[in-house]
Amino acid sequence: MEYVTELPHEVMDRENEFIPLPDGTRLAARLWMPRDAAASPVPAVLEYIPYRKRDVTRGRDALNHPYIAGHGYACVRVDLRGSGDSDGVLRDEYLATEHEDALDVIDWIARQPWCDGNVGMMGISWGGFNSLQVAAKRPPALKAIISASATEDLYFDNMHYMGGCLLSDNLSEATVMFAFNSLPPDPAIVGEQWREMWHERLRGSGLWIENGLRHQHRDDYWKRVAINEDYGMIQCPVFAVGGWADGYTNSIFRLLEHLEVPCRALIGPWGHKYPHTGVPGPAIGFLDEVVRWWDQWLKGKDTGLLDEPALRVWMQDAVPPQTSYDERPGRWVAEQGWPSSSIEELRLELGEGSLLGLRGAERGIGCAVGRDNHVVNSLLSVGMFAGKWASYAAPPDLPSDQREEDGGSLVYETGELTDPIEILGMPLLRLAVVADKPVAMVAVRISDVARTGEATRVTYGLLNLAHRESSARPSPLVPGTCYVVDVPLNGVAQSFPVGHRIRLAISSSYWPLAWPPPEAATLSIDPARSELVLPIRAPRAEDDLLRPFGKPTAAPPLETTRLEPTQHHWKLIRDLASGESTLEIVNDQGELRLDDTNTVLRRATTEWFSSVQNDVGSVRGETRTVRRISRDDWQIEVSTRTVMTSTAAEFFLTAELDAWEFDEQHGDSRVYSQNWSTRIPRDLV
Repeated sequence: MEYVTELPHEVMDRENEFIPLPDGTRLAARLWMPRDAAASPVPAVLEYIPYRKRDVTRGRDALNHPYIAGHGYACVRVDLRGSGDSDGVLRDEYLATEHEDALDVIDWIARQPWCDGNVGMMGISWGGFNSLQVAAKRPPALKAIISASATEDLYFDNMHYMGGCLLSDNLSEATVMFAFNSLPPDPAIVGEQWREMWHERLRGSGLWIENGLRHQHRDDYWKRVAINEDYGMIQCPVFAVGGWADGYTNSIFRLLEHLEVPCRALIGPWGHKYPHTGVPGPAIGFLDEVVRWWDQWLKGKDTGLLDEPALRVWMQDAVPPQTSYDERPGRWVAEQGWPSSSIEELRLELGEGSLLGLRGAERGIGCAVGRDNHVVNSLLSVGMFAGKWASYAAPPDLPSDQREEDGGSLVYETGELTDPIEILGMPLLRLAVVADKPVAMVAVRISDVARTGEATRVTYGLLNLAHRESSARPSPLVPGTCYVVDVPLNGVAQSFPVGHRIRLAISSSYWPLAWPPPEAATLSIDPARSELVLPIRAPRAEDDLLRPFGKPTAAPPLETTRLEPTQHHWKLIRDLASGESTLEIVNDQGELRLDDTNTVLRRATTEWFSSVQNDVGSVRGETRTVRRISRDDWQIEVSTRTVMTSTAAEFFLTAELDAWEFDEQHGDSRVYSQNWSTRIPRDLV
């Protein structure tokens, strides 16, 4: 990363400004803008998230917003209602109040003397989601957005559900927000009322994991913010950004296909990070691309952007399986639009452990139940080496060698490739399958197999077979009946070299990435009536002529002092006596002092996912967090614990929240404590 100190405009920084809303609520904002913006108004860029501008995102903000502001923009970083230093209580994701507040904020920004009336909105993850959602509300001043690591459908492609299967990241994400929502505003910003505001949040935010679990189908709870209900709601240009190691790439293809406004897309090898800090690398000069985007749509400059391909992606080369990578070798390729006429389908049939080219007219897709079917009933431990649903750049969280998983799966494989094959897009498995239970799932993986036998997972997909026709109106399977189902796999760009093999693996569980079905199910697959469809993209000479991305640049980093080291690990613990397998995930970010505010942060999260043999009633997820903030004589700490278990009929949740405040006279005292215990019926999940 190159840190730039000389920018076209001298930048001024306002640590905090309260934005008044019509109901009397104040939202806390930090502003960066050219020093002469009041005399020469500039366009504005809004980032609107719940992750605490004063401390948690302070380091990231220091890299991004001064850089953009230094190129002639006013950057406005706002804490959502109920988060950071803003008033109120945050009770769930993407509520109508959040969107209404955003409209008021955009209107306020557009009316400021330092703004010329043109506003853009950008963000990653939550900020990427609500950029799309707010754009769908069409505020007049909003002229364009940048949406990174996001989705336009919170049910189909999010950490809650995938293919109708409940993801363990539903518990992980709820844990993150449980911790965030329990933190107070900073007394240096809000004054003496900080304690009253803190206790209002502690009492009022609630246990968010309940919300997703009480909506196990794609009902109105999810549809209320689903842009794909009507893509035409968005009427401003969209720049969609993601990474192959993230969980949010599929939506990028759909946005390109369905939006009727100018749309550009970028997918690199990264996890859940902005591309200029992206891991795995190579990182790129993303902030220069951001400035170019805003110059085009907020300043009306012709940057040449509209003459370039709509989609740029990193075509990944084959690599040995590892749980983390510094770099993923490959090259940039491009498509003029999506779907692309240059992508051809390669259809492979399933044989006796083999993947072969189809015989065309000699075969049809239908159903049969017979002796030639292949049967699988996977151990729950299949999935322990799957990594996270999305890599949050806290390695080692990528999938390891798939030979650990494939022993409990049905495996189909090509011979050694005599010519290289490259795929770009979303593979599909069409499967003729019989289950012996009314609810069952199928997990599908494609791996690149080297001559050594090492298997690197390339992409995967999940399907709750009860959701085979609809996640809005799922229906139980009839045991013994054959169904033909389509299992879409996540989008990917991957090169398979000569001498390697392409492997398809199918299992009936994928724990702990996905919560298992109510009963252990046996799947019977008719290979003769199943097929794998790969999107083939031939290399093209024009890819070598693409405009190169610049090297990563940013504003100078925030000055910090490391007081305690970070610690990250994934440990699989197997008790051979009891048959219990436990995955322990530690993300301990240690203790860090923000030197400019003399604020010390302590953040740590630990997760455990366990099961015993093939007993689906034994699965258990537990998370614990610690968050501490201190400065001078102000010190608070919050800890949370959440446990999730299930039976065939119900999910069980227990949770604990404890908050402490340090007082020089009395020492540490617990100022708030609350416990939750609830049961939620399972409904075809």
